[in-house]
Amino acid sequence: MTTDFAEQFEIAAPGGAALNAYHQPATGDVRAVVQINHGLAEHAARYGRFAHALSAKGVAVYAHDHRGHGATTAPNAPPGSFSTDGDGVAKIMADVNAVNAHVRERHPQSPVLAFGHSMGGLITMNYALRNPDRLAGAAVWNANFSGGLAGRAARLILKWERMRLGNDVPSRMLPKLTFGQWAKSVPNRRTDFDWLSDIDAQVDAYVADPLCGWDASVGMWQDVFAMIFAGGEVGDASSSARALPFHLVGGGKDPATDGGKAVMAQAERLRRAGFADVSATIYPDTAHETLNSSIADQAIGEFASWLDARIA
Repeated sequence: MTTDFAEQFEIAAPGGAALNAYHQPATGDVRAVVQINHGLAEHAARYGRFAHALSAKGVAVYAHDHRGHGATTAPNAPPGSFSTDGDGVAKIMADVNAVNAHVRERHPQSPVLAFGHSMGGLITMNYALRNPDRLAGAAVWNANFSGGLAGRAARLILKWERMRLGNDVPSRMLPKLTFGQWAKSVPNRRTDFDWLSDIDAQVDAYVADPLCGWDASVGMWQDVFAMIFAGGEVGDASSSARALPFHLVGGGKDPATDGGKAVMAQAERLRRAGFADVSATIYPDTAHETLNSSIADQAIGEFASWLDARIA
């Protein structure tokens, strides 16, 4: 199966961003649309295989590079930074909304569901909580909303780094506390990114990709933690948000989500808050990138079945 998207184009977003976007049309009639939010230090083109698999099931797919990532350009958003102005989360949400508006204009009769992996899961959750009326459901994969004491400590470190180093320079400490620690969790690792996938070729492709694996800025890390904590605060969610179906996925060998425990914790938060339709699956032997793992076909098939049931 090819991994290239059928269409690449630009979407103009508020604040002058030129969002590099991709589209994979559905095979046959469009039954639904999935809008993808990619993870930290990667880019949307990596989701082509997923897009083709959904396309074959009558689902159109759109994905864009977030500001600071891939081929997207935006004022005051150099590579590795959402915004040097300190309002990165608001700008990311505005960008996602611009893509959503484009999708809804092109497919006015089709339900639109948001999908996000890792940081993209943080973005998807925060967007769904803020804009539930613009979505028919949300899939949040491999995302950790359990900030806890470690998250608060990380925010203090970032505050100190921002005062000492600035907002738009790479963080010195956070890569060591996140990517570095996750790398050490893999015994007998070949590379520092073996925690991503159980398939060597997938890890090697990530390592060889110049648009992947870079160190995020202090400001970007601050925005990431802002979304972690905001996405975990679901008690005051609107009735519209509580009515949305949520599909959560994690890996039992994913150090970024404590072996999937953080995924299940978010599912429980949603259920306790009265969210009516929450499904959560942990694939026991899967690392961080479910879509690039040996059980990817199974996970995609189960996601498609979940989607089918919600748009029937």
